[in-house]
Amino acid sequence: MTGGHFERKDAVGQGVKGTLIVGGVGAIMSGIQNSLSKQNIGAMGVITKTGATIGIFAAMGGSYMFVRNAAANLREKDDHWNPTIAGFVSGAVLGTRFRTMPAVLGYGAGLAVLLGTFDYTGGTLRGYFRDPDFDEITRKENIRKNRRRPFEETVEEIGEGRGIQGPGYEDRRRALLTEKYGIDFTNVERR
Repeated sequence: MTGGHFERKDAVGQGVKGTLIVGGVGAIMSGIQNSLSKQNIGAMGVITKTGATIGIFAAMGGSYMFVRNAAANLREKDDHWNPTIAGFVSGAVLGTRFRTMPAVLGYGAGLAVLLGTFDYTGGTLRGYFRDPDFDEITRKENIRKNRRRPFEETVEEIGEGRGIQGPGYEDRRRALLTEKYGIDFTNVERR
């Protein structure tokens, strides 16, 4: 954190939270694997046949969150290096599934680069860095103010109808229908 006081994070609590959340995702993935298997294994196949998926996902999520927060606490900085370090450990956990050292190092390096780059470029899929101190609601209101057009201009360009009704629309419509079809609207209530 630039120019501010670093607040320590609960690495163990975040690790447990990451384990439970990503372990739940692993359970869903295990259920999908079980349902797509060629032979009928039964409902317990989620744990007996494809249960390793649950364990790998839970270990990856827990190790990522724990290492990310522990690295931030040890370094007393909250920057892109923490997800990079945690990504390496989490990728190494995934690589242990293949039981070779190149897989452990390769998956670790791959996930480290991926997560480090993602966090370095803003940590969002919605766009480049935005000022974290600037309120998102205020930003959207400013965009609307800059791009809002007067209602009369919109009616002039696209015309009335289709749910777009300018002032005096009801009277103009009555006059047009009376002129075109000869219908008398004197006893009809206005909306």
